[in-house]
Amino acid sequence: MPGGRLTQQERRQIARGVAEGLPYAEIARSLDRPTSTVTREVTRNGGPAAYRAETAHRATEHRAHRRRGAGPRETRPAPQPYGRDADAVRAYEEVFTSMIMASGAPPMVSRVLACLSLTDSGSLTAAGLAGRLGVSPASVSKAITYLEGQGMIRRERDGGRRERYTVDDDIMYDSMMASARSTAELARTAREGAPVFGPGTPAGIRLENMARFLDHVSEAVARAAEQARDLLHTKPGTPPPDAPA
Repeated sequence: MPGGRLTQQERRQIARGVAEGLPYAEIARSLDRPTSTVTREVTRNGGPAAYRAETAHRATEHRAHRRRGAGPRETRPAPQPYGRDADAVRAYEEVFTSMIMASGAPPMVSRVLACLSLTDSGSLTAAGLAGRLGVSPASVSKAITYLEGQGMIRRERDGGRRERYTVDDDIMYDSMMASARSTAELARTAREGAPVFGPGTPAGIRLENMARFLDHVSEAVARAAEQARDLLHTKPGTPPPDAPA
């Protein structure tokens, strides 16, 4: 039934759709489910390449059993500020985390980044992250190291001995610029291969065209990120830059 747990038959239908390369939205429509349900289901169970209905069903049953055995303390979501619906917030956190995972980030890295991004302060200590996620401080530490290396979070002192980890408002800008730089590097590598294979050969022509395409994409992404950067710091009620006066 829509809104309830996925059945084994629904998981088999998801597996068939994934194997056929269907978009998640199309699979979800055939099940009368939200697209986020299918996205979360596939992402948390191995991704498109590894999703198997039977394995996913067993894993879900195992997770449900662990939650039941954890006692009533974990069955109730934490109270939320601003009158937010705690169940809706928890469900959205799962969807947001799943989408970060779908972009290629490791699971724990995705959970830490989502947790920081969805706090109003955008900042937590290692102990705060471990407590919210229900994981060990060592797991958080590894994820923090990865995210710092990617320039996606920064480390700050909170006035005492404790360190806080903060997700910057410019995280999307920094991510897009890093992607543009990576794409530009790939373009340079492709262009270096053209003379190796011969400028007039099929492989050489392919590499040169690939380089031209990637250069164009890199420049376009960097330019668009620069032009839109101010949107990341827009206050509520402020019209967009291109809105009529």
